[in-house]
Amino acid sequence: MARGGINKAVVQTARLAILARGENPSIDAVRIEMGNTGSKTTIHRYLKELDDSESRLTITEAPIDDELGELVARLAQRLKDKAQEPIDLALAQFEQQKTALLAQVEALEEAQGQLQQQFDIQAAALAEESAALQTASTSLQTEQTRNAGLSQACSDYELRINDKDEQIRSLEEKHLHARDALEHYRNAIKEQREQEQRRHEGQLQQLQAELRQAQQSAMVRQDEITQLHRDNERLLIEHRVTAKELSALQEQSRKDQARQLALSEQVSLIDSERTLLQERLRVAVLESQSRQDALTEQQHNHKTLELDLIKAQATIEALRLAAVVATTPEATPNA
Repeated sequence: MARGGINKAVVQTARLAILARGENPSIDAVRIEMGNTGSKTTIHRYLKELDDSESRLTITEAPIDDELGELVARLAQRLKDKAQEPIDLALAQFEQQKTALLAQVEALEEAQGQLQQQFDIQAAALAEESAALQTASTSLQTEQTRNAGLSQACSDYELRINDKDEQIRSLEEKHLHARDALEHYRNAIKEQREQEQRRHEGQLQQLQAELRQAQQSAMVRQDEITQLHRDNERLLIEHRVTAKELSALQEQSRKDQARQLALSEQVSLIDSERTLLQERLRVAVLESQSRQDALTEQQHNHKTLELDLIKAQATIEALRLAAVVATTPEATPNA
């Protein structure tokens, strides 16, 4: 069915306009004349109907030479149209496949861009996590150094307390014989010792509390570092998965490019076949022209033979008349 309002009258008008310019009304020429509208199959059908109708109108009036020439021209046109149909179909299929492949390539490039953007975001997040991990490691080292200092201070306080105890025991042994006389001094010393011991115990408890707090902070930091390590491993796994997906997409893109190259080669092959068909058509036209020339020569020879036959018949008639005239005087005396 014709598309876009194309009918036989429109095709006939375009054909007459092309013939008026002295050009060949081929399918492509008629389609261009109509503004590149209508399918080539419909145009070919209408042109064939017009050619058949004109042939039926002129077949009784045209000489045999014109009829043969028209037949050869229509045969050549049909051969050209027949050869053009698979070429046009192949070109249309190639354009559709090319459009689909270009759409796939654009989709793949867009997906690759999105994956690259996700990869950049994850890389930035990984860098931030690494910086945070480095900061946490530095804080942990600082806390460990502080804990070591506190532990050393506690050890020093314990040594000092032990030294004080040793000194007190030594003084008690040395002044045992003067216990009664120095009872009040001993009590004073004992009270001072108790106060100092309480003060040292308070300091020791404070240091132990600070040590426990530092240990708790270290445990919290250690948990944070462990969580950061886990997050880092998770990000590395996601990065590997993303890299694999990106590699797969690149491989698919390479396959699509190879498929497009194969299609281009197929189009080149179709162009070669079209050139071969055109060459065959040219040879057929030359053979048709040669046969037409041979037919013209045979017709000329036929006319020459007809003239020779007429001359021979005239000569025979003349000889017959001469024979009749020659035999007539001999018949009269006998009578």
